[in-house]
Amino acid sequence: MSAPLLTESELAEALTGLPDWTSDGDVLTRTVQATSFLTGIELVREVAAAAEAANHHPDIDIRWRKVTFALSTHDSGGLTALDVDLARQIDGFAAKLS
Repeated sequence: MSAPLLTESELAEALTGLPDWTSDGDVLTRTVQATSFLTGIELVREVAAAAEAANHHPDIDIRWRKVTFALSTHDSGGLTALDVDLARQIDGFAAKLS
């Protein structure tokens, strides 16, 4: 069973707590600037473990020290609480980089 889509007001409220994320249609996106390539890879490893535990997997693009995460609940056809929850976890992991 797929997760229910967020309403526009639910998404707007969620984004107030996710200032580094942008919403473009059915995708939440954030780029993290790591201090080194290996730090970026460690961030990806942490996110991968959290994503696997939640059975909710982001699209990840690694460009040297820049790591971009794109979240969407494909089987629901848009953004759900699963995406917001994973975005918050990614923010927590990224905060440890600074």
